[in-house]
Amino acid sequence: MALTRSFKETVQARVREDAAFRAALLSQGVEALLNGELDIGKTILRDYINATVGFDRLGTATDLPPKSLMRMFSPSGNPNARNLLSVISYLQRSSGISLHVHP
Repeated sequence: MALTRSFKETVQARVREDAAFRAALLSQGVEALLNGELDIGKTILRDYINATVGFDRLGTATDLPPKSLMRMFSPSGNPNARNLLSVISYLQRSSGISLHVHP
């Protein structure tokens, strides 16, 4: 029988090992939000957060409770702009990735 990993484990391993994939994941998550695809954007960013900084560290950095952040990025979460932009700002700083909007 072949051994398999869960999708979550596969994504987390790829994020740790591949800087280009890590940058693309953050970029695609934010791009989905900007395109009005809130559920997709939240899912991508949740995967990115889990694979990089984690919700505890993110909570400390943004002064938001980790449980609130987890709810914010859950399928039923409804993040407000202030908290969402605070998270995106921290993710950019912590990763060294600078996102830009182009017309």
